[in-house]
Amino acid sequence: MNLPSSSAKLRSLRALCVKVFLPSALLFTATILKAQTTPPVTIWPHGISPQGVTHKDNFGNHGLSITVHNTSGIAEVHQATADVMIVQSGEATLIYGGEVVDAKQTAPNEVRGPSIRNGTSVHVSAGDVIHFAAGVPHQWIVEPGKQITYLVVHIEELTKP
Repeated sequence: MNLPSSSAKLRSLRALCVKVFLPSALLFTATILKAQTTPPVTIWPHGISPQGVTHKDNFGNHGLSITVHNTSGIAEVHQATADVMIVQSGEATLIYGGEVVDAKQTAPNEVRGPSIRNGTSVHVSAGDVIHFAAGVPHQWIVEPGKQITYLVVHIEELTKP
């Protein structure tokens, strides 16, 4: 019976370590480095990212962005994301609830359409804070010549078991 030599066993063990443990160690190291390069505090002076109004910060389970509407928007539903909106300037009519007319899925967990049927309308302006649970249709109606700017905190909802 031929048994592998000690050097063959050592080569086999080294190969196993390279195949199994090295990728895990590299992934762990990358995760630690990413955590170290993500600042623990992010400040948007005067409510705008230092990288500009179109910049979006993503923190994994939540994010920050600024939205500016100079015209009315489409109806939308974020099925897995709750939104908190802080109106910074301007005014508009917000329609929420009801159902999206001619709804089309445009991305995973995202639905869009031209309008909302049987929704509730409310006038909003600078200083107002709005919370939408995931799954709530909403649409901005902006009068000609007006605009609305708001900061959005996007919060990914945990999947339910």
